[in-house]
Amino acid sequence: MNDLFMSLKENVVFVFEFLAIVVAVFLIAYLIEKYLHRKNNDTERILSTRKVAMIGMFSAISAILMILELPVFFAPGFYKFDFSELPALIGAFAFGPVAGVMIEFVKIIIKVLFKGTSTAFVGELANFVVGCSLLLPASIIYLFRKNKKTAITACIVGTLCMTVVGTLFNAVYLLPKFAQMFGMPMEAIIEMGTAVNPHITSVTTLVMMAVAPLNILKGGAVSLITILIYKKLSGILKGSH
Repeated sequence: MNDLFMSLKENVVFVFEFLAIVVAVFLIAYLIEKYLHRKNNDTERILSTRKVAMIGMFSAISAILMILELPVFFAPGFYKFDFSELPALIGAFAFGPVAGVMIEFVKIIIKVLFKGTSTAFVGELANFVVGCSLLLPASIIYLFRKNKKTAITACIVGTLCMTVVGTLFNAVYLLPKFAQMFGMPMEAIIEMGTAVNPHITSVTTLVMMAVAPLNILKGGAVSLITILIYKKLSGILKGSH
């Protein structure tokens, strides 16, 4: 009975931690976007009716892409590759950082409703934080000057931020939390990495040899596709055609 109570307590605490992180990221995006709108004398609303509708559409597409996960040969099975950040980054470029963050969060809600979670929501939190670490800096930089050169710079910076944040967040918070939620020693998680790559012998080598390459691959692929197709879509998304 005590074990059940402790498990329930841990899950409730984690849910509140998850929501606190979501709120913090949303506030950061909102304050920065509000400041840039004021600085640029932009009177466009941060969340108009059209934007909310587009956020819903992009979130649904992101959720589908999140479900279509692909394994990677250099990381243990609980790390997967997906393209769910692609609609979020396009949405963030078109409608601002707040829209991007909302797409990231709503896609997770949709995914959980249709597929559930196999990681006690740890994987979903990782996806949200790492995804936002790509689209937030990228969309903020793009707000300053909306052209192809700035978009390329923004995507490079976003991918670097995604790699650094994803690596550190996994090492410091996500992997220990995953071990805690599933009641397994950290050594068991490291052994899963060792089975894939014998050079993985610690948390540090696990995140450096599995998490960092995964985030570089994901950020690079999403950024490349966004740069190639965004300008062709931007007029349609903003209703200018």
